[in-house]
Amino acid sequence: MESQVRGGTRWKRFAVVMVPSVAAAACVGVGLAQGALAASFSVSGQQFKVSASHLHGEGFAQYGGIDSVYTSTDGDKKTQVPVAISSFDDATISKMCQSVATPIPLIGKTVYLRLEAGNDAKKPVTAENLYIDVAQLDADAEFKNIDIGVAVKDKTRGPAVKDTKTTLPGGFAQQAESADLYGVKQTAWATTAGTFKLSGLSMKLGTDKGMECY
Repeated sequence: MESQVRGGTRWKRFAVVMVPSVAAAACVGVGLAQGALAASFSVSGQQFKVSASHLHGEGFAQYGGIDSVYTSTDGDKKTQVPVAISSFDDATISKMCQSVATPIPLIGKTVYLRLEAGNDAKKPVTAENLYIDVAQLDADAEFKNIDIGVAVKDKTRGPAVKDTKTTLPGGFAQQAESADLYGVKQTAWATTAGTFKLSGLSMKLGTDKGMECY
């Protein structure tokens, strides 16, 4: 999938991303961090697709943020994009798939990277202190003890705010004791986690567009 980003921070778009609704984002990308999670980092100029049959998360929170994104593969320019940051204290994911498409000018083709894990029902993917910077999400969701419209600085569930420098303290947030998402299809800019266990990991590389998760 090709991604295009233009201009500076889109505050109107930011507001749309965080419209009060019973929506959550979940699932995973590849990014491991041992120990303290970095508060901020620059992400590539490419979004990636993630799908999962089921995600169960304990300690859920979602709020708006800003990612610093490279606008070219040369890494010479950056811009800011609004994201919905979904976070979980602990998450269990079944039948996870992640795919990213990278155009290669030298060969005139697009190369697809596909990762799968957690296909064994007895060995799902697990993560702690999971953060996903989401651009789009489709799923069926169920929440336990959800609070919608909490100020970011007053949230009491989920891991600590990812980056206080790019988050509005009084901005809109939502939180829940737990969340279950089914038939997850999402597009994300980045994923980070304190620990990330990918059981039954399989990786494939090719030029067939059918390798994308959806």
